[in-house]
Amino acid sequence: MQNPGAHENTGLQSQPPPEEQNYGATAYVRQGPFVSVSRNGPAKRDYLIVAVLCYANLINFMDWFIVPGILLDIQKYFKLSDGDAGLLQTVFILCYMLAAPIFGYLGDRYNRKIILGAGIFFWSGVTLGSSFISELYCWIFFLSRGLVGIGTASYSTIAPTIIADLFEEGKRTTMLSIFYIFIPVGSGLGYVLAAGMADVTGDWHWAFRITPCMGGLALVLLILLVPHRTQRRTAAHRALSISGTIRVAAEKPGVQRTAKTTWCQDVISLAKNWSFVWSSLGLTAMAFVTGALGMWVPLFLYRAQVVQGIVPPCLQESCNSSNSLIFGGITIGTGILGVIAGAEAARRLRKINNKADPLICATSMFISALCLYIALMVAQDNILPTFIFIAFGELFLSVNWAVVTDILLYVVTPRRQSTAIALQILVSHLLGDAGSPYLIGIISNAIQAKNAHSLQWSFWSMQYSFIMCAFVGVFGGGFFLLTSFYIEEDRKEAEQL
Repeated sequence: MQNPGAHENTGLQSQPPPEEQNYGATAYVRQGPFVSVSRNGPAKRDYLIVAVLCYANLINFMDWFIVPGILLDIQKYFKLSDGDAGLLQTVFILCYMLAAPIFGYLGDRYNRKIILGAGIFFWSGVTLGSSFISELYCWIFFLSRGLVGIGTASYSTIAPTIIADLFEEGKRTTMLSIFYIFIPVGSGLGYVLAAGMADVTGDWHWAFRITPCMGGLALVLLILLVPHRTQRRTAAHRALSISGTIRVAAEKPGVQRTAKTTWCQDVISLAKNWSFVWSSLGLTAMAFVTGALGMWVPLFLYRAQVVQGIVPPCLQESCNSSNSLIFGGITIGTGILGVIAGAEAARRLRKINNKADPLICATSMFISALCLYIALMVAQDNILPTFIFIAFGELFLSVNWAVVTDILLYVVTPRRQSTAIALQILVSHLLGDAGSPYLIGIISNAIQAKNAHSLQWSFWSMQYSFIMCAFVGVFGGGFFLLTSFYIEEDRKEAEQL
């Protein structure tokens, strides 16, 4: 009997045993001669499950970017330098990435719904508690951001694999695109929520008291609507062809093929998968750029406006948050357009080029790097072109989100997907956005320390620090180009395992 989340009718002559439908790492397939297998479309409940997961993903990324949305206020409240402020996001990302492989291991072997629910409850509770921290206990605020990072890691690692299990390849890309739209939407709403609550209440602490309530609702929906077990894909399901049939290889009668492997064996196998390696490095470059932009752009725009005389320096208790509101809106709009455009471009170009996905990612990274560089160069003279080129830079970065994840899902065998996602999170954050906010901050501090303290040098220090993001973006495009050399071979290998 199939699990509640299973929606496929494989039509095999003999049904797979119960082990195949359980949550362990073992993928058991009883195989006979080559047979053509039809499948039904996804059930309505599958779409409802995706809606719940998307809502929780929205809250996840809102919590990521509440701090950057009110960074000026937090800097003043805790008396933080640029380097210290950057360390806030670094602590968050470090804890996030260290926890990700643990949750990847657990997600491949244990009940994913329980892990997701526990993660939502934990990070929502810690976020609420952080709103009551006094300025005398700055270290507790840093600790709370680290704990929130641990909680969100449980969600980001496991949720995409559930969506991948619910849908076949064509529909899966669409559903993952919708899921990943909520990365920029949640990020942008994090800025908007933080800035809006600070403006309305006059107290930035209230920005940390809204998402926990939303998290409580997400937890209730998860418990009520997401099935306790969702059928994992097997090698047979993985061999789905474009025509909607499955071809199952013949084996000797009575021989059972198992896929039970240790975590170390999974990691070694993934390290030999060059498409996974190079695309993960490309994602790392994306993470570096987006991490730095997400943390510092509102402050950079504020300093540019101060130098131009558009706004006065912030001396009052609650600083002007208009840049956070505008940047949040840009992040939402460009994120939605970018993810949709990326998914649609991938869908169309795959029909004529099997290497379309990594080539799309490479092209978008090169264009994004150019736009960001232009934005930095014109910021001191004219703020409007700065906003425009930042928007285009974010747009082309957003093109890659769903495409990169889909690359992983078809070049990695299903039983290793949670581990692969976890390792990708670890690498991309370790070398990417875990360090980029702090690195930008300490470079800015170093430049200011060598020059007279002034509003002009406060702006220049941030501008010069930001330039490295454009060059990292170019490297990211190169990594995706390298991915294109291996992707066809690795995809075929994953389908055969």
